[in-house]
Amino acid sequence: MTSYDVIVVGGGAAGLSAALTLSRARWRVLVLDDGTPRNAPADGVHNWLTRDGLPPAEIARLGRAEVTGYGGVVREGRVVSAAADPSGGFAVGTADGNRYTGRRLLVTTGLTDELPELDGLAGHWGGTVFACPFCHAWEHRDTRIGVLCTGPHDLMKAQLVTRWTDAVTLFLHTGPEPDDEQRAGFAARGITVVEGRVAGVESDDGRLSGVRLADGGVVACDALAVSPPARARAGFLEELGLGTAEHPSGLGDHLPVDPMGATAVPGVYAAGNVTDPTATVPVAVAAGATAGAAITRDLLAADVAASVADRWSAGFWDAHYATREQMWSGNPNRWLRAEAADLAPGRALDAGCGEGGDAIWLAGRGWQVRAVDVSTVAVERAREAATAAGVADRITTEVADLRTRALPERAFDLVTAQYLHLPSELRRPVYARLADAVAPGGTLLLVAHHPKDLEGSLRRPHDPDLFADEIELIADLDDAEWEVQVAQARPHPVTDQDRHEVTAHDAVVRARRRAV
Repeated sequence: MTSYDVIVVGGGAAGLSAALTLSRARWRVLVLDDGTPRNAPADGVHNWLTRDGLPPAEIARLGRAEVTGYGGVVREGRVVSAAADPSGGFAVGTADGNRYTGRRLLVTTGLTDELPELDGLAGHWGGTVFACPFCHAWEHRDTRIGVLCTGPHDLMKAQLVTRWTDAVTLFLHTGPEPDDEQRAGFAARGITVVEGRVAGVESDDGRLSGVRLADGGVVACDALAVSPPARARAGFLEELGLGTAEHPSGLGDHLPVDPMGATAVPGVYAAGNVTDPTATVPVAVAAGATAGAAITRDLLAADVAASVADRWSAGFWDAHYATREQMWSGNPNRWLRAEAADLAPGRALDAGCGEGGDAIWLAGRGWQVRAVDVSTVAVERAREAATAAGVADRITTEVADLRTRALPERAFDLVTAQYLHLPSELRRPVYARLADAVAPGGTLLLVAHHPKDLEGSLRRPHDPDLFADEIELIADLDDAEWEVQVAQARPHPVTDQDRHEVTAHDAVVRARRRAV
C-alpha cells in the first residue's frame, strides 16, 4: 500500500487547487473524487477571471491535468471512512474497499443542495432554476425572474435580482412575512409580491415557463432563484470526532475551520463549500490554495522537528522515503559493482539496503542476501522490487535499527554498507558489529561520501562528523585479522544542484578477513 503526504478527499475546485499547490511543493498527493460535483448541472462557471463561462467538467479536466503534471495522483473513489492511523497520520477507506494512508487529510467534498420538494423543480436545477444570482442571473437578464422565499435571506435576494431585470416576482411561500419597510422597498423597486404556498413549476418545451401556486394559479416566470439548504458532505469524518455546525449565513451547515483551513483535529484540514456554503468557485479555489500552503508549513514543521529529534530513527527515514514514490534509481552502487563483481557468491549482508538496488544485483549474481534497513517503507519497496526482478527467493528482508540490532558473528561472506552515514559515536560501534559479522575468508566493503565533498558545491549534510575518510574506516581493523585490499578516495563525475558537472569523492574500503 502506498502512503502519501496528503490525501485530498474531493476533486472539485478547492481540492484540485490545494492539490496543485501541494504537488508544486513536491509533496506526494492523492486526490480521491467520487465524480458528483455540486455544480455538475450548470452550463458554465462565472465570475472567475480568465475562466468565465467554462463548463464545470472542462475545469475539472484541466485541473486534473495540471495536478498530475506536477506528480499528483487523482483517482476515482467515494470515501466512506476516515480514521487515525497507527503511523501517526490518517487512513481513509473507499466504497470499493481500497484503503489509503497519508500524513495529513484535506476535506474538500463540497455540499449537497436540498432542493424544495416542488413538482418539476429538480429538472430545471442548474439551468433556469439557480441559487446564486452573481453566478447565473446574467444568463437570465431582462427576463421574468422569480425568487422563492424560504428564509430571511431571500427577501434580500429579491432586491439583488433587480440588478439583472425589472421583472422580479417574490413568492413568499414558506419564508418570513416582510415588514412594512421591506414591503415599501419591494414596491419602490417594482417587485411583485405573491402570497401563499408554491406547489411546483410549469414548463414549455423543456424550459421553465411559470410557477404554480397551491391554489392552482400560475405566475409566468422564465427563471427561478431558490435558496436550498446546504448540507456539508462530512459524514465520513465521524470516527475522527468531526461534525458539522450551522453556518452563520443561515444557508445550511458546514465543517468549521480556522482562517487557514485547519479543523479541530490536528492534521485534518478542509476547504471550499464543505466549510462555507456561500463560497463561489473562485473563492473555493483560493481556500484550497490557502489550505495547501498551511499544510505545507505543517508538514515542514513536523519534518524539521523529526530531523532535530533523531535523524537516524525509523520515523525519520519512513517520512523521508514517503516524500517520493521512488527515492533511488534502483541501480546497484558503482563501487559495489566494481569490488564485488569477481567475488564468489555466498551469503551477503546488505546493511542499510534502502529500496534494494544492491541486494537485487547481488541476488542476481547468485548471492543469498539478507537486506536490512531501519525504514519499513524502504524495506517494503525492496521486497516489491525483488519480486519484480524475480529474485525474491534469494533475498531475506528485515526492518531493524543497526544501532541496536545484534548481528550474527562470522556469518556472512560479504558485508556491504553503502553510504551508511552516522555520527562518529554511532558509526564506530555499528561498523565494528558489521566487521564482526564477516566470516573467515569473507569481505567487508564500506563506501561513504568523502570529507573532501564538504569543500565543493555538492549538496551534502554540512556536519563533518558524518563523514569519514578511508583512513578512519580502516582504523579499527586489526592487521592480524584483516587484509586491507582497497583503501582509497575515489573520484567520480556527478552533476550538482546547479546542473554543473563536478567531481565527487567516495571513501572506498575493501578488506578480507583472514582465514583461521
